[in-house]
Formats: sequence, structure tokens, C-alpha cells
Amino acid sequence: MPQRPDLRVRVGSLELANPILAASGTFGYGVEFAHLVDLSRLGGIVTKGLSAHPMAGAPPPRLAETASGMVNAVGLQNIGVRAFADEKLPALRSYRTPIIANVFGSSLREYLEVIELLEKVEGVAGYELNVSCPNTEGGGREFGIDPGVAAKLTGAARDATKRPLWVKLSPNVTDIAAIAKAAEQAGADALTVANTYPAMVVDIRSRHSRLGRLSGGLSGPAIKPITLKLVYDVCQAVRIPVIGLGGIETAEDVFEYLVAGATAVQVGTAHFADPRASQRLVEGIEEVAKKINVNSISSLTASLRL
Repeated sequence: MPQRPDLRVRVGSLELANPILAASGTFGYGVEFAHLVDLSRLGGIVTKGLSAHPMAGAPPPRLAETASGMVNAVGLQNIGVRAFADEKLPALRSYRTPIIANVFGSSLREYLEVIELLEKVEGVAGYELNVSCPNTEGGGREFGIDPGVAAKLTGAARDATKRPLWVKLSPNVTDIAAIAKAAEQAGADALTVANTYPAMVVDIRSRHSRLGRLSGGLSGPAIKPITLKLVYDVCQAVRIPVIGLGGIETAEDVFEYLVAGATAVQVGTAHFADPRASQRLVEGIEEVAKKINVNSISSLTASLRL
């Protein structure tokens, strides 16, 4: 009987049962999908972004389908970190799946406020800093577009916790490797590559945006080749693990990211078409691994032949 492939991967100090994580903003806080998905089968769950205080988000409509993807303008709507800790986290503790809290704010102080509150509770395996947010103290520029600012934020978060710290990079920069290296040197344990790309969708009849605001973020299969290159570039620049994110729908997509250098992946937009996408991919990578005679998933990482 063929040996079952070993799906385990290690992201820094955190061992995952498999390389498939549900991405932030596409899987709620995790508990909302428990009646559809066996959450214990997933490698990890990254929560919807958490801010210091509840946020109402952008006006509707928030999603618009595009060729091979979608554009979203959700506006980081969330219940706030205190409500998450009180209402969502207790149920998540019953699963063995690591819970990564996605953290954001409009100032360094707001990021730290979220982390400091979560440091007081059990059930959070680590943090993912969303550095694609406007820095109101810095004139509205994203935290993640300047190496110095990204390093300052990462360093402050590193000082605030001993838990694993991931930094989710923006693709909308001139040199993503420079931002990656700055985050690594400031204490990041891993990097998530990448966030969505600025995009617009227009209704030619009304001549208005098809979203509730002028523009949003493009995600889905359309961005996979671009983000795959960014993952490769970042992996060449840093020594810490990289988690790939962008357009993953099939087991083959997962393997492409791993071969390019990623240690694990996050599944996002696919959940809008199939809420069970992450669990389906866990099952899918095991089957494909058997077919191509891969005994350990981790052996695929950075195996690209040039």
C-alpha cells in the first residue's frame, strides 16, 4: 500500500499539519465556517483583520466579479479585537488548528493596542501584521511601502510579543525585497506575500464604479502569475519562511507556490465560490503528491530548477 505523504510544514517555530491556511478577510473569523468545513483539517486560519475598535467598513456594493477574479472594497469591516476575544475566540479554542490574528491600525499605537489585548488571552498562535493600511501619522501612506516605516512597526510588534509574528506585504511597491528584508531584520518570523492589487470596475450604463467606492483590490486567479514572481523574489532576499497568497484554486497552484519558494500558502478568493475550498485543497494536495511521488510536502519548497 502506498505511503501517505507527510503534509506537515514548519513556519518558524510553528508546525502546521499541512501548508493550507485560510486567508484573512475571506473566511470570517473561522467559526462561521465550522458547519461547512472541518476546521481541524486546515493547516491554519488567519482571522478577519482586527482593529482596536469596531469598524463599519465601506459602503455596498463591496464585491464585483472580473475576468478570472474579483475586485473587493470591504473597507476592513470588523467587530473589533475585544469582541473577537470575547465572542469568537472561545469557540476557536476547541480546534487544534493554529489561529493567526490579522492585525491592523491607522497608527503604530493602534496595532500595539490589538496585540496587547490578545496577549492576555489564550488561543492565538501568532499575529499577521497587515502593513497595507494607510498610516494616518505618516500622511496616509501605507506602512508597507517604506522599509524604515515597515521596520519600525515590525520592531514594535516584536517587542510586544513572543508569539510568532508574520508580516503581510503589499505588492504595490517598487522593491518588495527591500521591504521584506527590513521586516526580517526587525524581527518578523515569516512573511505573507502578498495583498491585493489596486483596481477599478466601471458600469458603462450608470458611468459609476461598480463598487460602493471608486476603487478596490483585485484578487483571484488573474493575479497568480504576478504574485508567484513576488514570492520567488522575496524568497531570494530573506531567510525566514514565506507564505504565498494569490489566486490559489487547485492543488497544482499550491505546488507552484511551494516550488517557487513558499513554505505554506493562504487560500482567499476561492472561498467566495466554494466555502470548502481550503479543506478541498488539503485533500487535493495529498492526492497530487501521491501521483508525482512526493513523500514530504516540505521537500517541494524552493525546488525550482533554473
